[in-house]
Amino acid sequence: MFAVHLLAFYFTKLKEDQIKKVDRFLYHMHLSDDVLLDVMTRFQAEMVKGLERDAHPTAAVKMLPTFVRSIPDGSEKGDFLALDLGGSKFRVLKVKVSEDGKQNVQMESQFYPTPKEITLGNGTELFDYVADCLADFMETKNIKHKKFPLGFTFSFPCIQTKLEEGVLLSWTKYFKVRGVQETDVTSSLRHALRKHKDVDVDVLALVNDTVGTMMTCGYDDQRCEVGVIIGTGTNACYMEEMSNIDLVEGDEGRMCINTEWGAFGDDGSLDDLRTEFDREIDLGSINPGKQLFEKMISGLYLGELVRLILLKMAKKGLLFNGKISAALRTKDKIETKHVAAMEKHKEGLQNTKEILMELGLTPSEEDCIAVQHVCTIVSFRSANLCAAALAAILTRLRENKKLIRLRTTVGIDGTLYKTHPQYPKRLHKVVRRLVPNCDVRFLLSESGSGKGAAMVTAVACRLVSQRKQIDEILASFELSKENLIEVKNKMRGELEYGLKKETHATATVKMLPTYVCGTPDGTEKGKFLALDLGGTNFRVLLVKIRSGRRKSVRMYNKIFAIPLEIMQGTGEELFDHIVQCIAEFLEYMGIKGARLPLGFTFSFPCRQASIDKGALVEWTKGFKATDCEGEDVVDMLREAIKRRNEFDLDIVAVVNDTVGTMMTCGYEDPNCEIGFIAGTGSNVCYMEEMKNIEIMEVTEGKMCINTEWGGFGDNGCIDSIRTKYDKEVDEGSLNPGKQRYEKMTSGMYLGEIVRQILIDLTKHGLLFRGQISESLRTRGIFETKFLSHIESDRLALLQVRRILQQLGLDSTCDDSIIVKEVCGAVSKRAAQLCGAGLAAIVEKKRENSNLEHLKITVGVDGTLYKLHPHFSGILRETVKEMAPQCDVTFMLSEDGSGKGAALITAVAKRLHNVGEN
Repeated sequence: MFAVHLLAFYFTKLKEDQIKKVDRFLYHMHLSDDVLLDVMTRFQAEMVKGLERDAHPTAAVKMLPTFVRSIPDGSEKGDFLALDLGGSKFRVLKVKVSEDGKQNVQMESQFYPTPKEITLGNGTELFDYVADCLADFMETKNIKHKKFPLGFTFSFPCIQTKLEEGVLLSWTKYFKVRGVQETDVTSSLRHALRKHKDVDVDVLALVNDTVGTMMTCGYDDQRCEVGVIIGTGTNACYMEEMSNIDLVEGDEGRMCINTEWGAFGDDGSLDDLRTEFDREIDLGSINPGKQLFEKMISGLYLGELVRLILLKMAKKGLLFNGKISAALRTKDKIETKHVAAMEKHKEGLQNTKEILMELGLTPSEEDCIAVQHVCTIVSFRSANLCAAALAAILTRLRENKKLIRLRTTVGIDGTLYKTHPQYPKRLHKVVRRLVPNCDVRFLLSESGSGKGAAMVTAVACRLVSQRKQIDEILASFELSKENLIEVKNKMRGELEYGLKKETHATATVKMLPTYVCGTPDGTEKGKFLALDLGGTNFRVLLVKIRSGRRKSVRMYNKIFAIPLEIMQGTGEELFDHIVQCIAEFLEYMGIKGARLPLGFTFSFPCRQASIDKGALVEWTKGFKATDCEGEDVVDMLREAIKRRNEFDLDIVAVVNDTVGTMMTCGYEDPNCEIGFIAGTGSNVCYMEEMKNIEIMEVTEGKMCINTEWGGFGDNGCIDSIRTKYDKEVDEGSLNPGKQRYEKMTSGMYLGEIVRQILIDLTKHGLLFRGQISESLRTRGIFETKFLSHIESDRLALLQVRRILQQLGLDSTCDDSIIVKEVCGAVSKRAAQLCGAGLAAIVEKKRENSNLEHLKITVGVDGTLYKLHPHFSGILRETVKEMAPQCDVTFMLSEDGSGKGAALITAVAKRLHNVGEN
């Protein structure tokens, strides 16, 4: 028993001694975590260089855009051909992708050799050979009668300007084909295929093997956004934000970047880590000075690295008693497969002995232990370096997404990773140690990058088909110049109907006289109360107006909520709530005893008999209080004040919010004779010549007309431009068939139109993986404020996704792009329609004044105009195009229609006093 223990102790001691000996000899190849973190930082810096337009030409790590913008979403289907060129064998594949409820991929493939005369020959021979192999495969499979989309995996660095084009930068590995560099490889392939009249293929995609790997794994796991190859060569790709890629126009969405990390260090940035053996490998290669990182890592070089180390150790007398065989002196006699065999867990030492004997050596037990440890150090360094570069990519992904913790999948392929017994676990362990804030799943690509090329092609086909369907749906929101002219002309006609005595009663654009006959002249002064009711909030204001040289308006206000049950309860409850709010405000301001003149901004259509009388025509914007329509709202307010019996007010004027807006801006700019609201609702007022208002007896001077243009189209005159989504929104509203123009242009409805489109796109499988969530079914969930946020130019797509996720919509990056497009189409149409309507009014003003050219100001208010990033710009452009003889200035009402109500009250008081005098 003692003898056994002694033998075990001797063997352990022997092993320790040999390992220490090798460790001392190869201490340069041991990389600590600090060194690996430093490599990671260096690689991150190289990535940034490669992505920047100015630094890209001299960057070692090329960061090549691939024009692959989307990973598979599981809905791909069809038959595809794929070619896979880049390793020791060339492969042709037929890939059938079927959806039918469950993802399924069936593949048939055939390998063809790539003889030296092809890999070291000329370009014409190479692509003729590829075309011949494809023709042979199609003949064998009896599929020459059918046309196929084809994806071409070409595992060499290419500069791409399209998905289906790529100019070869340089050959790598053992390829050295003449006349191909700086040419488009797809064009060469197509030229060779044309020689085969019976082969009909459409080359849709050129992809790198890393991209193919990512796409293959992405089909099985949609979290996969990195592809890594560790085989004959090594490389990685990942999904980068478009906004970071200077080399490609546009900043929406993401694109796969082929890093070409094999060239990391070609600029000298890894010289401190390269050993004499690395330099010797490089000098003996077919591309000295190139792909230096790859030469420290990949399967093409590891066996040769081990051979060079063993040769030097033997020369120094540290191995084989200093004896060297001819085979050990021969280049490439040790291959990476030998390294893998020597590192096997149990039979590794026996394998080592056999391999060394095949090399004509007579190894001792100590030699075998030492050689096995050399293999471990060389392959471990390879895994460490790969891990550092991969950790840099994962960190970039996490930072791009602004996440504290990233959960992602890395698709991985390559013979070194697959066949080396220790390599995967070493790589995984080091990656997790270097990026503890990333939860990484490593997914082995079972079917290789050829399937990936087919998947890229399948995705390209899906995107083309989806794009067509999306364009068809959004085309119904596009308005041609002719459409807009027609809207302008019809609006102009409706304005005239509303003003004429015989057609006024049936006109959809009501053209209501407001009894506001003047704009401020600067002499207004005093204290006034103002009320502002028109949305979900109600505002009470105290307005102090000062006249003279130092004219000014000071305002104090308080905002109160109007609960839904009050908006849709009884009229008495609504006006009692309003008076309760007024009482609180007067108490708050300490003016409960004062009898102040009051202006009431009431932003609903009213038929007025005087400036202080207004009968509600109909509720809009979600209000539905009973017993109000047809009643005088001023009387209802007076009755509620009496019921309260705490204070009395002098109600001088009831005004629409558009009129309030016009008066607010008119106080600053006498040229302002139009008021426009683009907010929860949409409406316009303007100063009309009294002689044109047939329903009024007086023919002198001007009066402000509240158009109530929201009802434009209620007679069907714009049905040709209403979409099925507009009809759905109308049918689901509180007032079906009414306010049709407003429902196409105002903030209350735009979000709902977007929601209806998103539901339709989801039903077609074009969004949210075809799953209509409960939140998407919820009416009103998509508020118009979300359109403003989503369409903001400053907002990254990631933030768009976050907004959608807050709404319970689990979106991909591609979904976010489509949602943004939908929002853009809906808001653009709204702005154009408002622009065409406004053009009709400014043209009418110009003709009223008999002017060749009109200069006028439009006072504007409303959240849609104020907050939406593009609405105001599109509106202004449309007015300019539709009314070229009018110079229109848009003036934003900073203080809202409440101030306008006070100014109308002040003007009314002034005019009343003038009349009395």
